[in-house]
Amino acid sequence: MARSVNSIFFTFLYISFIYTLSPYVNATTSQSDIQVLVAIKTSIDPFSITPDSFLSSWDFNLDPCETTGASFLGILCTVPDQVDTNATSRIIEIDLEGDGLEGFLTSSIGNLTELVTLNLGRNKFRGPVPESITNLRKLTSLQLYENFFSGSLVDDIGVLTKLETLDVSNNRLSGSIPSSITSLRSLTRLDLSNNEFTGKIPQLNGLWLLSSFDISNNQIYGNLPQFPLKIKTLSLSHNLLSGHITPVHKLRHLSTLDLSDNRFSGGINKGIFMLPELSHVNVSVNRFTVFEVVEFSDKKSQLHTLDVHANRLHGHLPVNLVTYPNLTEINLGHNLFSGEIPSEYWSRLGFSWRSLNLEFNNLEGSVPRELNRTLEGVQGSFEHNCLICPKGLQLCHGQRTASECHGGDHN
Repeated sequence: MARSVNSIFFTFLYISFIYTLSPYVNATTSQSDIQVLVAIKTSIDPFSITPDSFLSSWDFNLDPCETTGASFLGILCTVPDQVDTNATSRIIEIDLEGDGLEGFLTSSIGNLTELVTLNLGRNKFRGPVPESITNLRKLTSLQLYENFFSGSLVDDIGVLTKLETLDVSNNRLSGSIPSSITSLRSLTRLDLSNNEFTGKIPQLNGLWLLSSFDISNNQIYGNLPQFPLKIKTLSLSHNLLSGHITPVHKLRHLSTLDLSDNRFSGGINKGIFMLPELSHVNVSVNRFTVFEVVEFSDKKSQLHTLDVHANRLHGHLPVNLVTYPNLTEINLGHNLFSGEIPSEYWSRLGFSWRSLNLEFNNLEGSVPRELNRTLEGVQGSFEHNCLICPKGLQLCHGQRTASECHGGDHN
């Protein structure tokens, strides 16, 4: 309580002091821009402004755009026209990333109408994102990640048509994703992950430049929409999404796909494995029942990591996995696979395959003794199956008993 009272008292003194200063009357920096900088600093708890933070270098005895050296760090300005003696400098970038600042983002931020970049990531800002942010029509990068912003994302965010990067991840934002976000035609990176967003994913295929979309760890539901064809990274994990994943088959430039921990059903079909640039696939913890792996013989697959664990996949293990030359990490555990482990797997394990998880299935048959000589450094597990394992093979430790294996499916 004492700290809170002291904080309010010193903040009041600080604001009073700032507003009695008048050395920037003849500043080349726009007076309205300076007032916004003052408002930003006074909206921050002074106890959170450490000596090595950029904000501690904001000395309003100086002109923000005329200073050099270690003053007004985190600020970039325009260069005024030398011919026009009345021209003023404008703030075009504010970068206070990682300063540990506690406070609110002042609504006067909307007065920095020349601002191109705003980066407040990795601080402790709280409260809503001001509606006035939509006044920043020249903004190309808005990064508010890893704060405590709450409430809904600004409904009219779509008016910021020059935005290329929008990152509000790791906050406490809620409500639905604004439909106006589909107007951000210049967007290349959109990160809404680790919030409390609900509702459905809007149709994003109009954002034709988008290469990275992350909405993981929210409460998004419904089927997949159509995505932009240039997308390279698609992260939708830890939501309530359902239905089939066929819209993904069109994404020829996709390199990373994470759909884990949702409610998708149907098949993990061969269309995914035919994507030429796909290197990392995680579709674990869903309700898939079918697993189709196409043979790669005439083309070189980039697939490196495959995780399909904790689904309802049945049938035999796919032999065609051995035709993927760059594959090193495979997780097929916690499914309903049955039959023997394909003999083709053994020539890969310990060589190109460095991790193989087959635990908690209904696999049977013998595991070759010679694996004891080739599995050094290999990670994974074959446990809780009905395998006959060579003595000392740690990957095989913990098989089901004969009585458990009798009768088939026990998952």
